[in-house]
Amino acid sequence: MRPLTEGTELLVGRDGELSRLVTWIRDVADGRGRAVLVDGEPGIGKSALVRSACAAAAEAGCQVYWGAGDELGQALPLLPLLDALEITPVTRDPRRDAISELLGGGAVAGKGADLAAAAAEQLIALVDELCQDEPAVLVVDELQWADRTTVAVWSRLARSVRQLPLLLVGVLRPVPRRDDLRSLFRIVGAGERLRLSRLAEPAVLELVAALAGGKPGAELARLADGAAGNPLYLTELVDALARSSRLEVDTAGVVELTGAATPDSLPEAIADRLGFLSESTLGVLRAAALLGVGFSVADLVTVTNSPLAALLPALDEARAAGVLVAAGDDLEFRHPLIRGALYDEMPTAVRIAWHQDAAWALAEAKAPVERVARQLLPMVSTTDSRVPVPAWAVQWLLEVAMALIGQAPVVAVALLRRAVRDTPLDDAVTGALACRLADAYYQLDNIAQAERIACRALDRVRDPDVRVDLHTTVVQCRGRTGRAAEYLAELKHALTRPGLQPRHRAKLLVLIARTHRYIGEMDAARRVATAALDELGPTEDRWATGWALHVLTQVAMSRGEWADALPLFDRAMAIVRGDPALIDLTLQLRINQSVTFGALDRYPDALAAAGQARELADRTGSIARLAQAQSALGRLLLAAGRWDDALAEVEVVPDDRKEPDVVCCDHGVAAIIHFHRGETAAARRHLDVAALYSQHIGDEVVEPLVRARSFAFEHAGAPERALAVLTSVPAGEVTGEDLLGDAARLAAAIGDVRAAAKIEARVGAIGAESAVPHRRALVLYCRGLLERDGTMLLRAADGYRDAGRPLSRAKALEAAAVAFAEARAEDRGSARAAFTHAIDLYSGLDAQWDVARLRALFRSFGIRSGPTVKHRKATRGWDSLTPTESRIAALVVEGLSNPQIAARLYLSPRTVGTHVSHILTKLEVHSRIDIAREAARHQSASG
Repeated sequence: MRPLTEGTELLVGRDGELSRLVTWIRDVADGRGRAVLVDGEPGIGKSALVRSACAAAAEAGCQVYWGAGDELGQALPLLPLLDALEITPVTRDPRRDAISELLGGGAVAGKGADLAAAAAEQLIALVDELCQDEPAVLVVDELQWADRTTVAVWSRLARSVRQLPLLLVGVLRPVPRRDDLRSLFRIVGAGERLRLSRLAEPAVLELVAALAGGKPGAELARLADGAAGNPLYLTELVDALARSSRLEVDTAGVVELTGAATPDSLPEAIADRLGFLSESTLGVLRAAALLGVGFSVADLVTVTNSPLAALLPALDEARAAGVLVAAGDDLEFRHPLIRGALYDEMPTAVRIAWHQDAAWALAEAKAPVERVARQLLPMVSTTDSRVPVPAWAVQWLLEVAMALIGQAPVVAVALLRRAVRDTPLDDAVTGALACRLADAYYQLDNIAQAERIACRALDRVRDPDVRVDLHTTVVQCRGRTGRAAEYLAELKHALTRPGLQPRHRAKLLVLIARTHRYIGEMDAARRVATAALDELGPTEDRWATGWALHVLTQVAMSRGEWADALPLFDRAMAIVRGDPALIDLTLQLRINQSVTFGALDRYPDALAAAGQARELADRTGSIARLAQAQSALGRLLLAAGRWDDALAEVEVVPDDRKEPDVVCCDHGVAAIIHFHRGETAAARRHLDVAALYSQHIGDEVVEPLVRARSFAFEHAGAPERALAVLTSVPAGEVTGEDLLGDAARLAAAIGDVRAAAKIEARVGAIGAESAVPHRRALVLYCRGLLERDGTMLLRAADGYRDAGRPLSRAKALEAAAVAFAEARAEDRGSARAAFTHAIDLYSGLDAQWDVARLRALFRSFGIRSGPTVKHRKATRGWDSLTPTESRIAALVVEGLSNPQIAARLYLSPRTVGTHVSHILTKLEVHSRIDIAREAARHQSASG
């Protein structure tokens, strides 16, 4: 735990606010978490209030963690949280070491790696684990200066405080008020917001009396009234008067004012405090101001190039004067305004030169990337564009570029742009800088600028390695913007340049193969990818080999050659596994492998592969791939009949963090389940959300969404329109196997024999000689519907049973029951048996709409008996929990954290968090401790 800062200001006139904070601390000590925002103008006493409450929290046995935003460091992600949780280059704590290594670029340094997002995930998991040790208070002061990633983490923690014994506190000024900061007030709500106003007159006089050592006389009271109730101004004002011996206490204990001149503003009062320091101490403080409000003594030693013994007199004087205070093992300015006064008084040119010298000293000392970058940023943010990037900084940038791009792409763009501009035209250096600059823009999703820079660099760069890297960026950009075909000629021309080695040619061939795949030319993609592998021969190039195999897997999948794709996945994974530079490719391979296993009805393997992709994406912070992995899990769980789990998985990642096609897929999956369960309003809400995103996916067919839209018409009693939705995909044909089965069912239901025959022929072509159970079953199902052959439909149901697809099996049994019921009287026994089995399956899925529909249909056949349907009617209380939620609740009762539960159940912490949130809502309780109490009450009531 980081100790609280010494020198806490007097707290006067804040009894009500302090009482509320202390009450919330008692709540968190009892296991009930809360998120709180404390806001007010600078110097109004926000930090003093929260520090007083934190002292009470420490006495109550809570862990206390305190970090602060900094105006200089707001472009660098997560600094306040890293400081609060004591994550340093050498932490000697495995839970923190991993985060430190990650941000240093040692764990994931590949192209496209989002190190800040990865670290954010691990920070959230760390907070979860720390809260399992003891209740915790986590404060982020000066939140208005925090970077957006820190604010996003704060926001996620605020949404999960019901699951943790955590008091999360944000302290901020009214301005600047960014959009992401405004959203925090909506999350927290008015009940957990403390807005500190100026002190009332009685409190002002009480504070002045405490500071001055006696009751203020009339003149001192008048002067204090001009401080507008601001405690910091009052403190600085009284201290300035005391330093100049202008305060006298008379025999009655009244403090009188002598003399004339007094500071008439807070900046002037602070300047007065600094004016009493020696010049040598001011020099040390100016160097400290370069490092921020808080700083390590080790960094100060580095940037001043002075031994600690030489600095100690100045540091002692600054602490005695109330300028610096201790903050754990570090030091910090007593208030940001004091540090700001020192920093702003330096001329801009002097300040920038000092920053450059500090950056060089830190780089030489092998300081973390973000600390060096922080010192270089003022150089590129100045309006004086003549300030050049030093030669040493250019070399440093080249060495750390990938880690800096992954951690802070905005900072990387700022520094690389200036370095490209200032570096003499040197092919190797300039080309490499431009290449990294294009990568940084791509990371920021500025596709147009990334492509422009890469193309411009290609015009003058000759180094083949750099050229291939630039071509890769252009291909990625063109692929994202749907213009991949335009670049084929340029790539083919690049193959003709002299001096290319086999690995260069192989990489260019891979880019050509990927381009053919982008534009749907699968034969060419397969041919060129194979040529790339042949070009490599025995040459070891993991990037080219891995991507070539990836293209071959995609071609096989697009053609339905699922079994042929599996050995290609195995080869590719053996090549890319463990390579930090190929994390994104590894994720794509795992996700596609899970889809392939699912297409082959190998659901345990499919779920395992998707889970591995999810874990890797979560750990490395790849939100886009995490969303894809979660979406793949949702579709697999839908097909496998684990619908409650599917609903949880598809809502784990917020929609605004997903690609539009993934949003549409996820809401399609959810809508299908809700329609089957008779929850029409919920289903239509999902369709409405999907409609907002579907306009951004063009002609792409998202099968779950198509199925859900068709189902909406079927629910509304319009089967013809439902069939039209399924048959209106591009080229006028249904292409997906699940869509084909539904289309065949609807065509048979409305008596459209021509459509049914066409679908049956299409299915026959897909399933001919297939060894995959569900494909063989689909052929039997469509043929059985067309021929109204109950026996064939029962065989289809058996095939779906072997495939592990309960919904499809229930549909086949339903169709068989109808065929038998419409046939001969002697088949009524077969009809009843198939009907009963279908009802059992629908009931097991909690598909109450299907149960009701099927019962109504068979009443018309005179078949009224059937099993008593047991389904989950409760929406609140213990009986409303799904099987997965029940298992998770039991582990919560055991005291396990979300990460621990995730490891036990092979889920992700995010998924567990979603389930815990559902449990809290269903049990109508507010904390994990309440879950344990509710469990004991439930167990007692059930005997």
